[in-house]
Amino acid sequence: MIRYYSTNRHRTGPGLKPFTGRVGFREALLMGQAPDGGLFMPDRIPRLAPEEISSLKGEPYWRAAWLVGRLYWEDSIPAGDLERIVREAYDFEVPIEPVDGRRHILRLDRGPTASFKDFAARLMSRLMSYFHSGGGRLKVLVATSGDTGSAIGEAFKGVAGVEVYILYPEGEVSPRQKRQLDTIGGNVRALVVKGKFDDCQNLVKRAFLDPDLARLNLTSANSINIGRVLPQSVYYVWSYAQLAEKGEEAVISVPSGNFGNAFGCELARRMGLPVRRLVMATNANDEFPDFLRTGVYRKVEPSRKCISNAMNVGHPSNLARFFDIYGGSLDRTGEVIRPPDLDRMRKRIFSLAVSDAETRQTIVEVYRRHRVILEPHGAVGWKGLEEYRKREGDDCLAISVETAHPAKFPEEIESLLGVHPPVPPGLRDLDRRKGEPIPLSGDYASFRDFLLSGDPPA
Repeated sequence: MIRYYSTNRHRTGPGLKPFTGRVGFREALLMGQAPDGGLFMPDRIPRLAPEEISSLKGEPYWRAAWLVGRLYWEDSIPAGDLERIVREAYDFEVPIEPVDGRRHILRLDRGPTASFKDFAARLMSRLMSYFHSGGGRLKVLVATSGDTGSAIGEAFKGVAGVEVYILYPEGEVSPRQKRQLDTIGGNVRALVVKGKFDDCQNLVKRAFLDPDLARLNLTSANSINIGRVLPQSVYYVWSYAQLAEKGEEAVISVPSGNFGNAFGCELARRMGLPVRRLVMATNANDEFPDFLRTGVYRKVEPSRKCISNAMNVGHPSNLARFFDIYGGSLDRTGEVIRPPDLDRMRKRIFSLAVSDAETRQTIVEVYRRHRVILEPHGAVGWKGLEEYRKREGDDCLAISVETAHPAKFPEEIESLLGVHPPVPPGLRDLDRRKGEPIPLSGDYASFRDFLLSGDPPA
């Protein structure tokens, strides 16, 4: 049985109570984060045999989700129930777009909200519904810098016994993303916060540690929740199986903000996927590329506003998981408790920062050369892959991840390319939807009072 421990278990000092125990997946999922503010990590990473990976070639996506999920949850979800859950969650196509030579784009932008967040959100909502029984309504807190909130909101909309509160930073999501967030309705409520994404994230994290809120059944659907990260390892396994010869190595480039998506790839590699190098490209929030270069961690505070807005994160939550899996420890404030094995990290991970100017240039060049439309986040990932290949001279099989649909950024795409990106089905009715967010200051006391007021979504 796989158990889950806290990344903060090594913290010491006056008044600190590190959580040194282990919990099952159900407890980790519903708790969201560990009692000491750390993130849950599996105490054992199961392995996929090369034959199991190869067997997925030509198979539908849900088969990969069933294969990976079975390894983690076979002790808590019967195989038949898991198959029903993943079939229901993944009822949309997952295109892999060839670009040139051995370079491909994995398009994770075809789900209900046109974002890669749909993959984890749809499975996570079903897992929470499966495991949560009685004991009052579950309150799901979500901090978002763009796509997470709408994906979580749509995935949980109408789920009995669950209330969802989405916090997003004022003025830092695109107009189309804002309309998605504000108009979900039902048991989902949007809160617009005066501040940055990191402020939203800190409000959520503090709420979990607040004893006054312990009775509210709080949990998280952000990537601080292990139930968000594990499903994100699946699309790396599935896409690799569609493209690679048995045992062939691949380079995978992931546009990285809060690092949950990239950590999914790290997990997949440790499960046996032959990933030669994980490319983690950030925007101007360059705390991680700078750390790999210097060995000194300095969070970017406040975070820098970039056109790849979902990546405007100055202190990524999931960096704590990267530190942990490489033998280190990093707390939620950015204090390095114990440094990771930097030499090993540098060997496995290539990271660089991409400016807005480079992002726009990449969108233009990829369209001009290949007639492929990228949006800002996917362009950051593609630029990271190009720079890696240029510096390392590596021409092996390469997969770059596109995380949002270009139609979410129509003004940017039209101004750069002179074309109007086609609108996917999930975005076509936005203009007819109505809803307003609740304004909230970045002050924690007001957020706590709001949660305690007992004013649930309609």
